Amino acid sequence: MRMFRDTSLGVLLLVLCFQASARAADADYKLGKDSLPQPGVPTGVVTKHHWKSHVFADTERDYWVYVPAQYDGKMPAAVMVFQDGQTYIDPKGQFRVPVVFDNLIHAQAMPVTIGIFINPGHKAQAAPENRWKADNRSVEYDTLSDAYARMLIDEILPEVGKRYRLTDQASQRAICGISSGGICAFTVAWERPDVFSKVLSHVGSFTNIRGGHVYPALIRKTPPKPIRVFLQDGSGDLDNAHGNWWLANQEMAAALKFSKYDYQFVGGNGGHSGAHGGAILPDSLRWLWRKEGAEPVAETK
Repeated sequence: MRMFRDTSLGVLLLVLCFQASARAADADYKLGKDSLPQPGVPTGVVTKHHWKSHVFADTERDYWVYVPAQYDGKMPAAVMVFQDGQTYIDPKGQFRVPVVFDNLIHAQAMPVTIGIFINPGHKAQAAPENRWKADNRSVEYDTLSDAYARMLIDEILPEVGKRYRLTDQASQRAICGISSGGICAFTVAWERPDVFSKVLSHVGSFTNIRGGHVYPALIRKTPPKPIRVFLQDGSGDLDNAHGNWWLANQEMAAALKFSKYDYQFVGGNGGHSGAHGGAILPDSLRWLWRKEGAEPVAETK
């Protein structure tokens, strides 16, 4: 094997090879039929809205609301909130949640659920060109506090509730996110398990961006909370000054197992993207929304 005299060059080449391998692995993950429109399946409606927050002063954001065709207002609907909402609502993206919801609700694999897809906040009048660079994203998502939960509970849910009947049962409320949105989803349920009892995290940033690396220790030393957690990550995920995402997610899974949580960890070989999480999204939701006390579904590959 050739040895590099310039150590920095050698490391750079190794990193580039590692990233290329992760991208190749991501390409192996394909969307299944539950992520594609199916004949005879009723289609829900998605509407776009805008919100100026009081919890996060001087910030505003776009959000979308998905209402399934089966919703008639006679009974309160279940609720699922998504951070980085535009990523999950994108009809050509890796998740395509409205289509998945259509199929699973039709198959009665999950309840009649209203989806709320929220972009991170920004302080400028115009939304940032790159939504991942919203200037308040890390503050909202990576901070370990109840602030984001308060925005949802005190602002977003009541606002959506003006138009639709939403459940007030924590067992019928779920929250999901990717990367920093993933740790945000866990933080909301950790802080307010009385409001959100189900968590879905894709390549979650359980690293030291704003202290999130402490969660495995907190989980081990805190009496178990009534939340169900699904974690997805890949061995090609990020490794930088904040930490190693793959190791951090494994630490989370080990802590949840130690504390006897109702959890699932599905690891792959992909990178920091939604390719793997999108491919297994239907099975993830089936597991997350299974009836209380039901046996877990077969592990997603």
